[in-house]
Amino acid sequence: MYTESTDLVAALDIGGTKIAGALVDGTGRIRLRTQLPTPAQEDGDTVMGAVEAVLDTLKQSPLWPEVRAVGIGSAGPVDASAGTVSPVNVPGWRGFPLVARVRTAADGLPVELVGDGVAMTAAEHWQGAARGHDNALCLVVSTGVGGGLVLNGTLHPGPTGNAGHIGHISVEVNGDACPCGSRGCVERIASGPNIARRAVEQGWLPGADGDTTAAAVAAAAAAGDPVALASFERAAQALAAGIAATATLVEVDIAVIGGGVAGAGGVLFDPLRRALKDYAALSFVQELQVVPAQMGNDAGLVGAAAAALLGTGRGGTGSRRAAG
Repeated sequence: MYTESTDLVAALDIGGTKIAGALVDGTGRIRLRTQLPTPAQEDGDTVMGAVEAVLDTLKQSPLWPEVRAVGIGSAGPVDASAGTVSPVNVPGWRGFPLVARVRTAADGLPVELVGDGVAMTAAEHWQGAARGHDNALCLVVSTGVGGGLVLNGTLHPGPTGNAGHIGHISVEVNGDACPCGSRGCVERIASGPNIARRAVEQGWLPGADGDTTAAAVAAAAAAGDPVALASFERAAQALAAGIAATATLVEVDIAVIGGGVAGAGGVLFDPLRRALKDYAALSFVQELQVVPAQMGNDAGLVGAAAAALLGTGRGGTGSRRAAG
């Protein structure tokens, strides 16, 4: 599926907190890395300036002449067919022509763009928990809930780079309004901030430090707090419903879950696996596995590199065509 170890690509992992860059070879090994904070509240050109600074550091490496393409995994929404990004947490980028700008900064190299959930999926399929599985769903459960798909052994980003975005599958027809415009979305129930919000609304009280994050709720749940446990149980049900719906539709046999909320461990995974038995009822999805992600903080960079390697192997994708 991927290319030989002699291939070298540049990778960018762009989010609301950091812009990370790396040179990655065809085995998935990171040969050089760099990072800058994202000036997320500044104008679009200022944010792009940080991206260019990261690229400039990579270009100073003696390895740069061997680089054959650039892969980008970006917070979304992204539109790979147009080469644009509109990250929710970077207000200066709305329909920003990231592919064209990166291609110029990278001296005309081919550029591949995918959403951050798809990048994580590519990394887990190439080097992580989904390796060896031809049909997989990978999820990032954190501030939001994103995801991506591998179908028939191949990364399936979809026309715009957003396929597998499980966070906005509706699992409650009359559920709470979601910022996306729909109702009862998985993300509205299972993201970290919503787990914490629900726990506080139901009477959970933080400790002396006043920490009301999902991590604090997870620690309380692990200690047996019933309200904290109930909030994670509800999140697990929503995730199970979304995973089962996806598996029923496209017959994936494994769901890999990463992101900060997955760090809760058994507090999340135990009720999730129980709930999945209720939702994944048909014979062809009953053996569906749910496992933690393995790639950690490197997932974005390794996944962006995978997208670049696959794109150059295919001879072009929508994002590169959009770059001109």
